[in-house]
Amino acid sequence: MTFRPNTRNLLLTAAQAAVAALMVPTMSSAATAVPDPFYQYTDSTPLSSIAPGTILKSRTISVYIAGLKTSYKATQLVYRSTDALLQPAANVTTIFAPNCASGCPNKNKVISYQSFYDSLNPEDSPSRAYAGGKRLPDILPAIETVLFGSYVKKGYTVVISDTEGQKANFAAGPEYGYNTLDSIRAAFKSPQIGLSRNAKVVMMGYSGGAIATEWAAELAPTYAPDLTPNLIGAAFGGTLVNPEHNLSYIENAPVWGGVLEMAFIGIARSYNIDLNTYLSDKGQEIFNKMKSASIAYVLFQYPGVTWKAIVKPEYWDRSKVPEYVNAANKVIMGTGGTPSIPLQIGQGTGGNLEGTKPSPIWGKGDGVMLAGDVRSLARQYCAQGVKVQHKEWGSSHFLSMANWLPWATTWVDDRFAGKPAPQNCASIEPGNSLAPLVVTP
Repeated sequence: MTFRPNTRNLLLTAAQAAVAALMVPTMSSAATAVPDPFYQYTDSTPLSSIAPGTILKSRTISVYIAGLKTSYKATQLVYRSTDALLQPAANVTTIFAPNCASGCPNKNKVISYQSFYDSLNPEDSPSRAYAGGKRLPDILPAIETVLFGSYVKKGYTVVISDTEGQKANFAAGPEYGYNTLDSIRAAFKSPQIGLSRNAKVVMMGYSGGAIATEWAAELAPTYAPDLTPNLIGAAFGGTLVNPEHNLSYIENAPVWGGVLEMAFIGIARSYNIDLNTYLSDKGQEIFNKMKSASIAYVLFQYPGVTWKAIVKPEYWDRSKVPEYVNAANKVIMGTGGTPSIPLQIGQGTGGNLEGTKPSPIWGKGDGVMLAGDVRSLARQYCAQGVKVQHKEWGSSHFLSMANWLPWATTWVDDRFAGKPAPQNCASIEPGNSLAPLVVTP
């Protein structure tokens, strides 16, 4: 299997392919009829008695890309992790390790790559796609081989976890972070992978992958201090900083409007909120269609849908719903800790190119993510002593990926080369308040 090098033209082609794929509404989104037993933890030892990052199962797979079998092999691990409610959970990661027959000079350079597979269906996870998935959502991990494939080709070890967990808790940021950190722990413990305990790790991800990358960076000092000697940086772009802000930004948006409902469902699922209490008839109809949907079946499909359309009138003011406020505040980035590693953060501001108007409250975004929120997060970390390199482009969410990748790749390469991390904290303009939502009477 050959991974092609990363270039701007390839990224533009990948973005165009993603848009084309996501506009196809006819392919089945149903889960496979027979669940793969590999994903089920059935041993008698309670997960609560097992340390996070412990390997529970392993297997070697032939890698599939967009449903096509390749000659490439990967290792998949089931490992112990933690969910949004801080309960023990089992999760899965896929590891691309180099063939060391002719030497492995880059084996102990580890890329923890976080996928943007965004889904409410665990069947859409990267591990299932690489193990043989042949459904429309499996196109997304295939497209992502353009993003991380050059590192596989150069003999790096690349770790790709199912960041949303095995319940597909979309937008539950802390859970993404736990799953990411524990996948790195598991990779270090795998005899098949054979990493040195001194191996260095850079985390990277765009969009949904940025959720996992950022949360892993801020949670690492407290949740996984054992990884402190290994983690050397995190690069991410197109970032969901404060989902409460984004709900109002993407209302009525022709491309991204349905993500409002996806995030509401995912966060509610993560924190055990009974949506039946809040949903209107229209909201219940959308929930029934979307509760197991990939973003592949959401983009372009729900233009004009607003918060007031999906909930009962007594819940139109979200600040008057304590359950919602509590959950929404838990997923604001920067509330889980301070990263101890350098960060590189990129963000688009051209959301109008994808039909999303600037928010009268929160300003411009890339169509789904708000630039002002990202700036505020960067400035917060700068004030806390983190080395942050931040950059904005006037492009939309899809096309900003083409700007982000070469910029991020250069930064990642420099971290492995041991170069000093750049920072431009003094020039980052002020953004939006990231203060938590307050319950009102």
